[in-house]
Amino acid sequence: MADVDVLVPTFARPAALAVTLTSLLAQSGVRLRVVVSDQTEAFDVADLGEVSAVVRVLRLNGHDVEVVKHLPRRGMAEHRQSLLDRVTAPYALFLDDDVIVEPDLAARLLSAIAAERCGFVGSFVNAPSAVRSPKPVDEPPPDVAIELWDGPVRPERVVPGSREWQRHRLHFAAYLHVVGERLGITKERQRLYKVAWIGGCVLFDTAALRSVGGFCFGANLPPDHSGEDVVAQLRVMAVAGGAGLAPSGAWHQEVRTTRPRQETDAPFALADRLFDTSDGTATGADRG
Repeated sequence: MADVDVLVPTFARPAALAVTLTSLLAQSGVRLRVVVSDQTEAFDVADLGEVSAVVRVLRLNGHDVEVVKHLPRRGMAEHRQSLLDRVTAPYALFLDDDVIVEPDLAARLLSAIAAERCGFVGSFVNAPSAVRSPKPVDEPPPDVAIELWDGPVRPERVVPGSREWQRHRLHFAAYLHVVGERLGITKERQRLYKVAWIGGCVLFDTAALRSVGGFCFGANLPPDHSGEDVVAQLRVMAVAGGAGLAPSGAWHQEVRTTRPRQETDAPFALADRLFDTSDGTATGADRG
């Protein structure tokens, strides 16, 4: 059995997906199972050379890889829930299809979440072009700081607009990387820090995510929504705690988004029921 099921939702980005999967090939110190869920209507990503080649190489190196088609498109929450329904490992790594992960990242995330026994540990996806950038926009403002966990990761309730919500400002460009370097945070001296949420690369305790209903709240949202990962993380964080890992070890490919610009922002749309997990805890098998 795998230690971690890596869940990759994808849509119309076969080249970026191939790069993401290739970075998984180098992971060491952890047993991975990879599930790619494709919502591309025009073609099957599994049939394209850049994807099929790396899938074969992953399998040749002992990784269980499954590529499934998931249509029609009903929104990202439903898509993520369909992936969660397939999880059999104790930990589930939700990984976007435009992320590069460093060779030791899966093992670092797994070690951190196992040690803390919290609900999730994630890696902010830094923009590589912003690391040494002279542009003012890529320079962290003076009031942007990293709020470290100095003790065990504990549950906390974070709501939109709160002081804790402002932690999201650290997750822009390569602010985390720049701030971490200035503080001497390295892989040898890595730290966990407090977050509002993390996008793109998050390792969940599977049982903790399922205990709050996973992404079943998607039934209460229109298909064109964003922030579904935020809602799930806020719910898990409220009961089991969550943290970011610094240094991150995850990098954005800086390719164009495939999501529409006008979307319903899930944590605000669900503000009156943000921590109400009665919107369902059933697995796919339970739902038939």
